[in-house]
Amino acid sequence: MSEQAVNPSYEGLCKWCGEKLIQPEGICPKCDAKDNSNKPVVKNTASDLLNVIVDNAIVSKGGYDWLTTLLLCFFVGFLGVHRFYTGNTMIGVFQLLTFGGCGLWSTIDLITIATGSYRDGNGKPLLKKI
Repeated sequence: MSEQAVNPSYEGLCKWCGEKLIQPEGICPKCDAKDNSNKPVVKNTASDLLNVIVDNAIVSKGGYDWLTTLLLCFFVGFLGVHRFYTGNTMIGVFQLLTFGGCGLWSTIDLITIATGSYRDGNGKPLLKKI
């Protein structure tokens, strides 16, 4: 049984980084890999695989989900998880190291997310599902 038959959901993705391939050339726009034969994405760590899954979900949705960001901020905001989720990695690292600015920074983020003025790492507003 071929690998494509086992998991057809990998079709059209780069086997090295998981990015959607440019069709019909089959060239990856992210890592410029040309040897992409629709094999499953091979990743080294669980966090790499999670990043591919999240990136692909965000591309298909068109942005980051408002409710997910709000819940991440509420429950683990002191670790900056909501910042990592929305692509603000450097601020997420600072929040992780300072426990959300001793709670102050994560509280401000919670308010800005709830009021709809929070922006993701690309400067775009969060998406609210209706």
